[in-house]
Amino acid sequence: MNFRNFARGAIVVAAASLLAMTAHAQTKLTVYTALESDQIEAYKKQFEADVKGIDLVVVRDSTGVITAKLLAEKNNPHADVVWGVSASSLALMKNEGMLEGYMPVGGDKVTATYRDAANPPSWVGMDVYSAVICFNTVEAGKKNLKAPTSWKDLTDPAYRGQIAMPNPASSGTGFLMVAAWLQQMGEDAGWKFMDALHANIAAYTHSGSKTCRQAGAGEYAIGLSFDFRGSDVKKKGAPIDLIWPSEGLGWDVEASGMIKGTKNADAAKKFLDWSVTPAAMKLYSANFAIVALPGSAQPLPFLPADLETKLAKIDFSWMAKNRERILAEWTKRYDSKSEPKK
Repeated sequence: MNFRNFARGAIVVAAASLLAMTAHAQTKLTVYTALESDQIEAYKKQFEADVKGIDLVVVRDSTGVITAKLLAEKNNPHADVVWGVSASSLALMKNEGMLEGYMPVGGDKVTATYRDAANPPSWVGMDVYSAVICFNTVEAGKKNLKAPTSWKDLTDPAYRGQIAMPNPASSGTGFLMVAAWLQQMGEDAGWKFMDALHANIAAYTHSGSKTCRQAGAGEYAIGLSFDFRGSDVKKKGAPIDLIWPSEGLGWDVEASGMIKGTKNADAAKKFLDWSVTPAAMKLYSANFAIVALPGSAQPLPFLPADLETKLAKIDFSWMAKNRERILAEWTKRYDSKSEPKK
């Protein structure tokens, strides 16, 4: 072999070695999320385009299931990052000592209400999701049902068997509703209200999206759901009106945080840095009317421009502290109408 061929071969070997090293350097970051399945791909694609060297391994389920999974893995965590999970769940994880405080680059610009008050914060918000009533006008017309204007209206016997609601033990949307009713009305009145509502419930689902889809399809006249899914179902042509009850809306923040003890802390920090960038917020604003970074929101079809003013006063710390007790009581009273778990 002459020197030129040898050198050429050496270059090829070196290039192959470099590619192998680059592939080896790709960090796998395990992310647990409760984001909607039809949102994740766009977010993931944008992150991997913006931040090189990190491969996201996404584990997705409903809020209650992901929260239970994280708590079960407390002493042997499998996740590196929690992404797009309710702030009330992350507050619970913070109380359990499961989160590593970290202020993402630019996180200080996030609205203070939408991030943990500690310094550094255990979680930082992405967007806000709030309760909504999906009301099928066609089915209501067939059954001569008037559109409700308040939560209290839903206890009218005229709606018996016509309402679907998410189970709060498995759905973050269900839990934010129950927690808001108990905080707004007081616990005695809140449980009394839910007793009356339960008489009209046809089924409790394990998804906050399913209820609005069911209402849109005419399975029930009313689906208690959340703003993004209501807008999405109506935009696709379902004959529904979106109703914002007069007493105020239960709500929560989709937020992210780093698992304490992760072996991929550097990659986790890069991910959390990205999660609060204007580019990320632009993605969130395509789905939610309220995002955590001021000035990033944009008008969305069928959602009111003043949605933020309709949010009830919520205490995430109270929700975290009382979650187990609330869910145990709710299950004892109402779980008989829950759909079977898959």
